Amino acid sequence: MGKKAASISNRTIALILGPNLALIVWWVMPEVEGSPLEARTAAVAVWMAVWWLTEAVPLAVTSLLPLVLFPLLGVLPASQIASQYTNDIVFLFIGGFVVALAMEKWHLHKRIALLVILGVGGGPKRTLLGFMLATALLSMWISNTATAMMMIPIASAVLVRWDGMFESGQARALSIALLLGIAYAASVGGMATLVGTPPNLVFAQLYHQQFTHAPSVSFAEWMAFALPFSLIFLFAIWGLLALMYMRGIKSQTGARDIFRRELNELGRMSGEERTVLIVFATLALLWVTRNPLDFGALTLPGWSLLLPKPEYAGDGTAAIALAILLFVLPAPSRRGERVMDWETARQLPWRIVLLFGGGFALAAAISVSGLASWIGVHLQGLTVLPPVLMTASICTTMTFLTELTSNTATTQMALPILGAVAVAIGRNPFYLMIPATLSASCAFMMPVATPPNAIVFGTGRLRIVDMARTGVILNFLGVLLIVLWMQFVAPIHFGGLFDLPQR
Repeated sequence: MGKKAASISNRTIALILGPNLALIVWWVMPEVEGSPLEARTAAVAVWMAVWWLTEAVPLAVTSLLPLVLFPLLGVLPASQIASQYTNDIVFLFIGGFVVALAMEKWHLHKRIALLVILGVGGGPKRTLLGFMLATALLSMWISNTATAMMMIPIASAVLVRWDGMFESGQARALSIALLLGIAYAASVGGMATLVGTPPNLVFAQLYHQQFTHAPSVSFAEWMAFALPFSLIFLFAIWGLLALMYMRGIKSQTGARDIFRRELNELGRMSGEERTVLIVFATLALLWVTRNPLDFGALTLPGWSLLLPKPEYAGDGTAAIALAILLFVLPAPSRRGERVMDWETARQLPWRIVLLFGGGFALAAAISVSGLASWIGVHLQGLTVLPPVLMTASICTTMTFLTELTSNTATTQMALPILGAVAVAIGRNPFYLMIPATLSASCAFMMPVATPPNAIVFGTGRLRIVDMARTGVILNFLGVLLIVLWMQFVAPIHFGGLFDLPQR
């Protein structure tokens, strides 16, 4: 009762604090060249930041504030604000999620996971690697929450078997390694694709929004950059977990029969699974091949070049097209049914859609009002910092901030500011925005940091100290890897990393 009362009290304080801090900012912030728009926008940003970070009200509710406040304050018209809630990135998320829900509906994701685990197989270390690879692979395309939820029952069966095969201390160590491996792989796997985790989509849209004349970040370009990093990080996590929890434990057989039994229970691949697999593979292919692929001596033309206006098509176009197709295709083994139905589609997390929209609306106001330029001017002192130190500072701040806050909301608030700072110091915003985006997926310490962390903690086999002592090492390892990746790989991949793009 005491904890509940404290929680209610804290939420009430946050509710009051948000608008009051906004009024203080509006009052204190000086007008820039006689314009009040910067102060008004800053006030709304502070209000939203407080409510987002404290979850005083549901995140989606806070995301609706721009629709009310910016028109009333004269910052932007309602029509311009509303358009931010329905852009290509939002529909990329919706279409991709519908395909992911179809995979879950027909258990295709479970079959893929079991096949990957069986493919790696073997003793505890290889079993851990199999679980992590399967989790990461699925998390690239479906939500990390759904991935973790699906992997836990399979992992639980393995842990029960290990309880009878190993001494109690060894069995507990193995359970910690396996459960943490699943949680961490769900987060790291999502880094690899634009649809893998919301912060990646937030980055792609906010970059395009702030730098409209610069080429947008395509699905293929992001994947080519982030997939190798994700794999390196994944294997580093596997190595650390094996070192911390599996030293001296001899390999024993007995787990593979559990996976085979699970796969046998699924039976032969149904017609619906084959249909969803074909649609999923087609969608992935369309995402990767929308723009021309340059392999140096060979350049493959993108399918968008076949259209009357190639620039009109986006990754969201393909996602929605294939999502619609799922509602049209008949279910081969169920007469009168379709592969996808609206009852299943209703599970789509509309709160995330609104969260996207609210962040994009806030970013548009920050840019149009002149607040971005004002922030950039006042942060020009950052140019004295060495580039490596600047990147490390951003990564560390974002990593530990997202231990306690929504990574999507945090990136929505941080990326527009970092884009403004990049303009002020004359650098490509990639140099600041990409490290922040990747770091938003590196919260490994706390159960509340991400849904996968909470899910594995809910099994009752972990203590907070188990997650915290492993997670803090991985947090700093993530910072180190991101800094190195930005220093040595990003300049080669993107080119002109230290040049400011056209706005």
